[in-house]
Amino acid sequence: MDRREDEPDLIPPPPDICSVRTKSMMLSPDHPEPELPWGQTDTEHLLDNVHVLGEGRACSGHVPTLSREEKRRRRRKTARYRSAHATRERVRVVAFNVAFAELRKLLPTIPPDKKLSKIDILRLAICYISYLNHVLDV
Repeated sequence: MDRREDEPDLIPPPPDICSVRTKSMMLSPDHPEPELPWGQTDTEHLLDNVHVLGEGRACSGHVPTLSREEKRRRRRKTARYRSAHATRERVRVVAFNVAFAELRKLLPTIPPDKKLSKIDILRLAICYISYLNHVLDV
């Protein structure tokens, strides 16, 4: 089926979050809308820029801009973000542990297969570097 460029789309675009207009609102159930001073008899034109959100809250024609911190907080609440963050953290911890294991292999201890904590590995590395420095100075 050929479509000409000057013909309008047959399928309208999906509505955005604030697309439901509140044109036929009344001020109260027993009072009709008042006569407005500039000749309008209803609030239709006043409410053109007011839309109803999904939970019945009203917003003006634009969504308020969020601060950088608020955007960050909202993004961090999503399951996708938390999952990606947990994955990055696991990769970081594995790399950290591999680096300690490699450092441990370079340090002489008796017995050589003795299990050392990370702080013990760092302290032993400091002592070993000092020893090697002393050997070079002699």
